[in-house]
Amino acid sequence: MGISAYPSVVTMPSADKPYPSILTFLSRRFPGISPETWRVRISEGKVLNEQAQQISIDSEYVPRQRIFYFREVSAEPCVPFAEKILFLDDEILVACKPHFLPVTPGGKYVDECLLNRLRRSTGIEDLAPLHRIDRETAGVVLLSVNKKSRGLYGRLFMNGLVEKTYQALTASLRNQQPSSWLVENRIERGEPRFRMKITPGAVNARSSIKLLASNEDKARFILKPHTGKTHQLRIHMSGLGFGILNDRFYPELEDEREDDYAAPLQLLAQRLCFTDPLTGREREFTSDRELAW
Repeated sequence: MGISAYPSVVTMPSADKPYPSILTFLSRRFPGISPETWRVRISEGKVLNEQAQQISIDSEYVPRQRIFYFREVSAEPCVPFAEKILFLDDEILVACKPHFLPVTPGGKYVDECLLNRLRRSTGIEDLAPLHRIDRETAGVVLLSVNKKSRGLYGRLFMNGLVEKTYQALTASLRNQQPSSWLVENRIERGEPRFRMKITPGAVNARSSIKLLASNEDKARFILKPHTGKTHQLRIHMSGLGFGILNDRFYPELEDEREDDYAAPLQLLAQRLCFTDPLTGREREFTSDRELAW
């Protein structure tokens, strides 16, 4: 059994009376976890309120208040690749994440995530990621060290003030000359929910894509997302007919299976650039990882 040393949090949303029980709320919010499992966790003191007090089965639902719980999994995979710290000061930590490692706990991953690995290696308990990249993607991730400045750095991403550059590899495009595309469309959750889809409506996803070179086996692309929708680059590449090598979600969803560590998704978050909101300096952080070109 893997149990996180760090609590996760969920907020009880506003609701019409009569309010649901906390057990009912948690069961609806996390349908993959049975009501009986939540009942046991609550009885064992593993669910807390904002005052760090144990919640009971009879505790009242309080709209807009938070519930803290500790994620559990029966068997947690061990990702056999290491992260690397690229930069650390009193405000931010910049790390390069390996393929297959999630940024934060999720699904069957509790301690095996970038955030908790870095908490252990640095001793900085207040670390918080300022953005996400897919578990299958490797590359640069920016985390906040200081709660007081966290909002300043977070707003850089919210306001589109961070320039992000990715590299991707596809199958060879022997007849395709180097070219560029601006892809603009609308991305929403599909079915199943972890897989996104393009839908009609107002544009909410934009990416600049450029083919750099193609050899007998592979083609190399530079990708610049101008928005940050889930799986955006994977969907935009697939929509152009350039599926990223080893992508198990797009263009077709493959059957679920264990990760093949010898065949990572050929997508790398290579570089982050932004103007530091505290110092006004231009900051640039680059991964030293390489795709299988």
